[in-house]
Amino acid sequence: MSTLTVSSKQTPFPYAAVAVALYTEKAELVFDETATGITLQLNGSSICEEDAIVHALAKAHGLSEDSSKSSSFFALAKSLSSLTTVPEILASLGSLDDHLTYRTFLVGHDVTTADWMLWGAIKGNGRISGLLKNNNHPHLLRWFSHLDSLDCVQTALTSLAAAKATKARSTKTAASFALGLANAEDGKVVTRFPPEPSGYLHIGHAKAAMLNQHFAKMYHGKLIIRFDDTNPSKERTEFEDTILEDLHLLDVRGDIVTHTSDHFQTLYDLAIELIKSGQAYTDNTEQLQMRQERMDGIASAHRNDSVDANLQHFTEMTAGSAEGLRWCLRAKISIDNPNKAMRDPVIYRCNVLPHHRTGDKWKVYPTYDFACPVVDSLEGVTHALRTNEYRDRNPQYHWMTDALGLRKVNIWDFSRLNFIYTLLSKRKLHWFVDQGAVRGWDDPRFPTVRGIRRRGMTVEALSQFMLAQGPSQAVVSLEWDSIWAMNKKVIDPVAPRHWAILAEKMVPVTITKGPTSPETKVLPKHKKNPDVGEKTTVYTSAILVEQEDALSFEDQEEITLMDWGNAIVRSKTTNAAGDITALVMELHLDGDFRKTKKKITWLSQSTPAHTLTPVVLLDYDYLITKKKLEENDNVADFVTPVTEFRQEALADANVADLVPGDIMQFERKGYYVFDGMGRAGGDGKMEFISIPDGRAASLASKAGAGTPADKPNEPPITKMYKVDRVYGEEIKAEADATKMYKVDNVYKS
Repeated sequence: MSTLTVSSKQTPFPYAAVAVALYTEKAELVFDETATGITLQLNGSSICEEDAIVHALAKAHGLSEDSSKSSSFFALAKSLSSLTTVPEILASLGSLDDHLTYRTFLVGHDVTTADWMLWGAIKGNGRISGLLKNNNHPHLLRWFSHLDSLDCVQTALTSLAAAKATKARSTKTAASFALGLANAEDGKVVTRFPPEPSGYLHIGHAKAAMLNQHFAKMYHGKLIIRFDDTNPSKERTEFEDTILEDLHLLDVRGDIVTHTSDHFQTLYDLAIELIKSGQAYTDNTEQLQMRQERMDGIASAHRNDSVDANLQHFTEMTAGSAEGLRWCLRAKISIDNPNKAMRDPVIYRCNVLPHHRTGDKWKVYPTYDFACPVVDSLEGVTHALRTNEYRDRNPQYHWMTDALGLRKVNIWDFSRLNFIYTLLSKRKLHWFVDQGAVRGWDDPRFPTVRGIRRRGMTVEALSQFMLAQGPSQAVVSLEWDSIWAMNKKVIDPVAPRHWAILAEKMVPVTITKGPTSPETKVLPKHKKNPDVGEKTTVYTSAILVEQEDALSFEDQEEITLMDWGNAIVRSKTTNAAGDITALVMELHLDGDFRKTKKKITWLSQSTPAHTLTPVVLLDYDYLITKKKLEENDNVADFVTPVTEFRQEALADANVADLVPGDIMQFERKGYYVFDGMGRAGGDGKMEFISIPDGRAASLASKAGAGTPADKPNEPPITKMYKVDRVYGEEIKAEADATKMYKVDNVYKS
């Protein structure tokens, strides 16, 4: 195989060539600290220029190139290294950001050499990459982050970090996910995702699943999906099926699916070994007393029972007898270790309920603390990834494998994912399902994988968000705005545009000088991305507009009818309540849309040949009114009174082509995902769920029925996601609203 030789200390580092070598799999990457430059050995020849190396690898692989367009990006990549002033850099970044506004890649519809060369130039210049991460160039940053997250790039960065670490003879802690796992060998890494089949996966599980798959792929290893089925009281086969479906929704696929129950006999035999070696004992201390004794460092009265007595009690447990039900098995580790997780934890307990896979065969089951390290070792797991809430149990984990003489497993900690106003506790989520406050585990108000996917979250955004978290150990409650903002960057360039008019108080408009009969015109579904497709727009002299727009029109005001042209408001009819009941407008196609203040959406009224589509627009609020529920909080005390909001509307007939799960935009309203026909309300209409766009979340219910419990003196705020007033005297940024960036008042008092 061809080889690409480079030194880790080369400046600037040839990121593009290294990434292309791994992306095309046409050259093996070799770090040689004595090398003075970069060299590609390919088909018996040596190539030493990065541009030439990239082209040669691309040609050998068939990687897409477009010389007529790519050459300018190659030139730009070279010029970036010579930029020294911030204005010059920002000008270049701004130009690229504009170019990528409605493009996924620089050239065409897939990664090309142009992408790699420009990515490498930015990656190799700390000043440029630093300015890019200020988030003033969202489209460029989205493109850069996508390339950064590809497996070939992660492998390259891991290899580079390892080469630098070897050179420095140090073992510094990894600073980001890109630096990889400790003691990892390419092709030998085995990770595992071990959900308990007792419920549906939520967004916290999604992080664990995606990271396990990410590292398995990075090191060309294997991912095990293992069901931790050790508690018959909670687990069911249906949950295994739904978990596998949820993982499929996340695009996570294991190389093998196993069960802890596959190892019940081995686990049982090893528990017997611990008893015989004096490293485990049976105990019938009441649960509350045992808990207090562990807290106070007091030994159990049975800690020094004989091996024979322990074996006898364990036999009773195995039989599931009345006497056996009184006992449990504890590991004999320590009485008073400062780490309370080491104070003789329970490793086996009795349960006479039938198991969903093994039936009535077993009456004793291992605890997670015992089964997890043992099965990890037995199944060949090299790296156990788990949240740092288990950090105190890490010494316990290693004690289990050491006591049994099993192969050691590396543990890699990461912070648990928490969001404000969000419940991740299965028990609390069950409460909402049982109370009928939601329609099921896939309800768009739920943080389950099914719920957030149904709400319009994309796998690409989820993946980018999870990897962007880095290996931070801080346990914090995140705002939802950042992940939804990332999702918007994914969907905006490809979401087709449609129109909808709210049914409540819609206003009929008569257009003078308009078409005498209906006319149609084919327009792009996305003005800046023709690949999205085309739609048919109907033009008639009888149209509909929304009441809010109609109320804003001044007499004789010229406005713009989007995708048509200008019109002048000639007359208005109102009722006693002050609502507009009819309008007359004169079409003025010679008018300049750049001079009008109002650009509005509209729909031609239904005709026999053209029927508008009745739809329902759905929006949702947080289920709870407190940022974080404590363990002892009663869920019922913090339930948001109203969490679903429905609006009837009419949409253009083009929405009939959508299938459930399609994401689109109703212009001037926001992004929506088509949920199906009458799924939420049962009236058979097309239903669209609003997708949050990332604007800062407010602190109270849309219902305005109360204020959050943790801020009782604040007036109610009416939107889950902050929306600036369209009409009014002032636009203010709330002083205490959480924002990523400070926004000054537009109007000064």
